[in-house]
Amino acid sequence: MVQLSDDCFAVGSALMTVEEAVALIAERLPIVAGIETVPLMHADRRIAAEDSFAQSDLPPFANSAVDGYAVRHADLAPEGETVLRVSGRLAAGATHSESAAGSAVRVFTGAPMPKGADTVFMQEDVEREGDFVTLPAGLRKGSNMRPAGEDAARGARIIEAGRRLRAQDLALAAATGMDRIAVRQKLRVAIFSTGDELAEAGAQLAPGAIYESNRVLVSTLLTRLGTEVSDLGILRDDPEALSRALSAAAPHHDLILTTGGVSTGEEDHVKTVVDELGGMMFWRLAIKPGRPLAMGKIGDTPLVGLPGNPAAVYVTLALFVRPLLARLGGATFVRLVPQEVRSTFKAKKRLRRREYIRVSISRAADGVLEARKFPKEGAGLLTSLTESDGLAEIGDNVKSTAPGDMIAFYPHELLWS
Repeated sequence: MVQLSDDCFAVGSALMTVEEAVALIAERLPIVAGIETVPLMHADRRIAAEDSFAQSDLPPFANSAVDGYAVRHADLAPEGETVLRVSGRLAAGATHSESAAGSAVRVFTGAPMPKGADTVFMQEDVEREGDFVTLPAGLRKGSNMRPAGEDAARGARIIEAGRRLRAQDLALAAATGMDRIAVRQKLRVAIFSTGDELAEAGAQLAPGAIYESNRVLVSTLLTRLGTEVSDLGILRDDPEALSRALSAAAPHHDLILTTGGVSTGEEDHVKTVVDELGGMMFWRLAIKPGRPLAMGKIGDTPLVGLPGNPAAVYVTLALFVRPLLARLGGATFVRLVPQEVRSTFKAKKRLRRREYIRVSISRAADGVLEARKFPKEGAGLLTSLTESDGLAEIGDNVKSTAPGDMIAFYPHELLWS
């Protein structure tokens, strides 16, 4: 389990920027995910646990990149056309190599280069009559051939530790001879929602109750990020029940996520219970939506208390939990690069607080992408997520934005890719 020092995060009233929070994670939290070796076919989107190196040259031998005729460049006339006798034929998979000295060898894509050959003429660029071929002038030495090791040399690093593996990474590994790869084990994350007002979807609603949806949101997004999620249900606003549930979950998980119950109300017990069980290292992020957000530990297991409103849950998952999972899981955290779009709305905000506005994107008559703000306010509106294309970011040091201003935009797909 992760070892969190008590001085990891200072408790205080100052708001912490997203960058400060992420930097602190990287500085103070260790990697907790173990290592296992899996077949390449089962490694998509897993985290590489160590560097991987090419086990052979790629390609393993010099070969033709086209269907045509392989020659020695030294046999070509300095000026004008060259006529050479066709001395052999090589197809892909050939186990022997013809000599190209003073002649041309008919080759096909992927065929080994004939002995001494260093250049290939494409078949559509030559004329053949019987056993002789006429080659045009001007082709440079080395054209249309792939030397051994051109793509990757034996022993070269082809995958860096910490990379989230993609299909192309696994194909490269296979092409150099690998059939298995060391990856980080999936993080085990427990999720709870808190609140006496919450009811399970499908149940009969009592007066004053609402259906709980945050666990569906959190579980689905965490699964996309490659974690193993334990859905531990709804916790009532009871400190003793909360303490028992968190204590039971901690030894079997790498991270606990709760939603709701982290504010300062009389029925918000998460902070108090966490402080008693292991320590509350709490910060309030300088973002909207997204306050409050709390971090602490249950024994040695980190816990993040997310807000209760779904839009705030979504934003804090993307900005804070995503880099936290990367750190705990041994992944290299890659900062997202937003698109630049033109605002169609005006908005005012506090300085030193970053705001994320749910927007829809369309292309204006001049071809520029424009962002339109979701028409209703409120972090509790799930339709602001379903009827938008992503999040527009209004920076910390920006006091207001107006129609025509260029702003940063994060598509929903980018946040969870």
